[in-house]
Amino acid sequence: MRSILTIAKREFAVFFDSLIGYVLLVAFLGISGFFTWLYGNTIFIMNQANLQVFFAVAYWTLFFFIPAITMRTLAEEMKTGTIELLLTKAVSENQLILGKYLSCMMLIAVALVATLPYYFTIEMLGDADKGAVFGGYIGLFLLSSAYVAIGIFASSLTNNQIVAFLISLFVGLFFHLLFEIISANFTGNLGKILNYFSASQHFESLGRGVIDSRDIVFFVSLTALGLYLAQWSVMKRIRFS
Repeated sequence: MRSILTIAKREFAVFFDSLIGYVLLVAFLGISGFFTWLYGNTIFIMNQANLQVFFAVAYWTLFFFIPAITMRTLAEEMKTGTIELLLTKAVSENQLILGKYLSCMMLIAVALVATLPYYFTIEMLGDADKGAVFGGYIGLFLLSSAYVAIGIFASSLTNNQIVAFLISLFVGLFFHLLFEIISANFTGNLGKILNYFSASQHFESLGRGVIDSRDIVFFVSLTALGLYLAQWSVMKRIRFS
């Protein structure tokens, strides 16, 4: 556990030492704030005390931002050769992956906490649905967890950060959008199975304030699968390098 926390702290510091963290945080807050408060069907026009607009915007914003966060996690280590050095310092592949994952989730947590003023503003405008707000934030965090794991796996497949970014987007797109679209063309059990793999279905359920164990299991399972595949990929590349 100590090694995991050490790696996480180091990686978290790198985000802000290289300005990546600041740029992504400002961009995330700027885009989500603009579409939530100023553009289109804003909260003021809708005259509703909820954060559904923000959650809908953040659902897509995080989809693009998370691959940008994760693309360097392992690709850069592979390119510079520092991954071999790390793994010879009594750090296992599992500890390395979990440390990288934790650092990304810390950055995501900072970004989500920074949006809490949105909620307090809503509370000033009217009595907000606290259950929906709580469920929406839980949904964003679980969604981010799954996409971070996918992004780390993508980063473990290549030495090129741009390629890792594109792989992460491609894989994530299936869960984010395509499974839902494909499932609409099928009926019966196949349609239900494909629809289950749609992240939007689980996220929307949580956003309504319905904390269903099936939604949590989906995101946790996707996270575990992504991290396992990342560990397997690192072990395979190190062994045959």
